Parts: sequence; structure tokens; C-alpha cells
Amino acid sequence: MSTSDSTIRPFHVDIPQAGLDDLRRRLSSTRYQPPLPADGWDTGIPSAYLHELVDAWTAFDWAGYQQRLNQTPQFSTGIDGQTIHFVHVPSREPAAIPLLLTHGWPGSFLEFLDLIGPLTDPAGHGGDPGDAFHVVIPSLPGFAFSTPLTSGGWTASRIAGTWVEVMSRLGYEQFAVHGGDIGATVSPEVARVAPERVIGVHVNGALSFATQIDDDTLAAMTDLDRDRAARTQAFMREESGYIAIQSTRPGLIGAALTDSPAAQLAWMLDKLYAWTYPADALPDTVLGREWILANASLYWLTSTGGSAAYVGYAHGGGWGAPPANSGVPTAAIQFAHDVGIRSQSSDANTIVHWTDIDDRGGHFAALEEPDILLNDIRVFLRSLR
Repeated sequence: MSTSDSTIRPFHVDIPQAGLDDLRRRLSSTRYQPPLPADGWDTGIPSAYLHELVDAWTAFDWAGYQQRLNQTPQFSTGIDGQTIHFVHVPSREPAAIPLLLTHGWPGSFLEFLDLIGPLTDPAGHGGDPGDAFHVVIPSLPGFAFSTPLTSGGWTASRIAGTWVEVMSRLGYEQFAVHGGDIGATVSPEVARVAPERVIGVHVNGALSFATQIDDDTLAAMTDLDRDRAARTQAFMREESGYIAIQSTRPGLIGAALTDSPAAQLAWMLDKLYAWTYPADALPDTVLGREWILANASLYWLTSTGGSAAYVGYAHGGGWGAPPANSGVPTAAIQFAHDVGIRSQSSDANTIVHWTDIDDRGGHFAALEEPDILLNDIRVFLRSLR
């Protein structure tokens, strides 16, 4: 990995007004398809809901959001020929430890912004100052401001090595990691790349997906784990079409998402609905409409529909290989929507802390159940400080 220029530069979000005007023009002239006979979530997205969210996006105040966003310290650096954007907020607590947070798709670094205050200043948010963290939140290569994408081969291992270099440049010799979705794959990989530096790995969601379980193993499982195994199989049968498209034709879907903001929004809303909890709730009632529109704006304004698909799904290997166990203490929290099974993840991970929450929470834990997630991270890492 080339690290010849280790300069860290302050980063300021500055979207030209012309880009915002173009977005509103495109949204205002959206060409809607006639509703399909079913016109529901089973076939994509209900037409009335898409109309409503497109109208809301047209009126969304990105300039005001950008102003608030720039109050969060952001930086960029070049690693291996790729611009890497990240948030870095140190704690004032002397015993704080560094914590690196990795997002997934169709999310972004915006998922974690509301956690920064409680993580860096727990005393100021009703917590114990001994639980303080220095927070680092990178944007995955090909996502948001970690663009344009300059090379292929962004496997989980390569991203993990890049994250280790980011932490080195910030002067953090030892640190903890957390992630969800793609971040739940990258975070354990950081520990495999640098096991002597990572003190603990925490994820929300599955550490691995139990797609093939024999009958005897299934029979020995708890009812909760059998349900998760069944939902994994149902996902592979009924919901994995987006993976097939993004992993084989990221440039094709990217062309559509980069030309039509309504298409970008609909493509994301499909998964925001499917992966939030409760299952029948509209995504903006769970995640907040502002976050959904800000996140969609981020993808649109950085033209990253294709590059995010490319890195997340068409990276060319590394995700399916059986990983070695790093030996680093690892924790996972499974919310109601999640499908992680401890027994199926224990060989590849040194699991010392596992939390099951079967009555609340979905895939986007930092947004859906931030207090529970924060508490689980704190409890796990207290003994490792």
C-alpha cells in the first residue's frame, strides 16, 4: 500500500448551487411510471409514497443541512491513490480510547453523526466519563466524498488495511472498531490485518450468513436461531436481486442512479423499508425523513450510485473466503431484523459478548436504537480498556 503522501487535510462540504438547482429541476420533472397492478412494496415501491418522498426531496434544504454538517470536523487524505474522507472528533477525556466506525450500503457516514456526542462526551449526555471515545468515521472508498474511485480491488481486506493506515496517520496505536452491514465485514477484517493494534471488534448484525445449515445442526438450534436461519434463506430466495444487479453490473445501475434522482431514491427506499423494524413501518417513520433525504442527497450530489455498488458488491473477491480467526475479542448485537447466529460465526471470530434483542430494532442500529447500541458498545469495551 502506497503511503508516500500522508498529509491529512481539513475537509469542508461545499456543493455548488448549480448542482442543487439541477437536482431540484430533475426532481420537479420526474417521469413516473403508471402504477403496477399490485402497486406495493412486493413489486418495488408504492407510487404514492414515491411521489410523496420526491416532493419532499424537492423542498429539502440541503444548504441548511450542509451548514450543520460542516460543524462536524471532517478531513481527507490520500491512501493507495484513493481519496479517503473521514470524520475525526477527539474526546476531551484523558482515558478515552479511539473507536473507528464503518457504515454500509445504502447508508453513509451520516448514520453515526448523532452518536458522536454521547461517544466523545458521555458525561455531557448522562453517562460515565470512563466510557469516552475518540471517534473516527471514514467514508468507504467509492462512497460520498471518498471519491472518485481510482482503482478496483477494494476487498474487505484492502479497506481494512486502509483504515489501519488512517488510524496510524491520526497517531492512534491501539483502537477499537465497530460496524454494520459492509462495516460488519470490514471491522473484523481490520482485526485480521492488525491484530496487535485492535483491542476489540463490535458489530451490529451478522458476522457471517448461515446460508447452508444441515438438518441436525438446525434441529439443535434455539427457536430464535432457527427463525434467523429461515429468514436468511427467504432473503436469498426473494430479496437478493439487488445483489445480483449491483455485483455484476454496477456501471449499469450506476448509469440509471446517476441520471435520475427519483431512481436513486426509489432504489434506496426499497432496502430502507425491507431492513428497518417493524416490518410494516414506512422507512421515514423509523429513520427520520431528514436523514433519508440527506443520505439520498449525498449519493446524488457525489454521483456515487455506481461506485458504491462496485465497492460494496462487485469488488472482485475476498468476501466469500473463509476468514482466519484474528484472536481479537469480538462482540455482536442482533436486533429483531438481524439474522446473525453465534454458533455459525464462532470459528472465524473470538466471540466474548453476544446480545440478542428480539423485539425491536433493524439493520440501521445507530439510527433505530442508538441508546441500546451505545450501551452494548460501552459494556463490551469497558473490560478491554
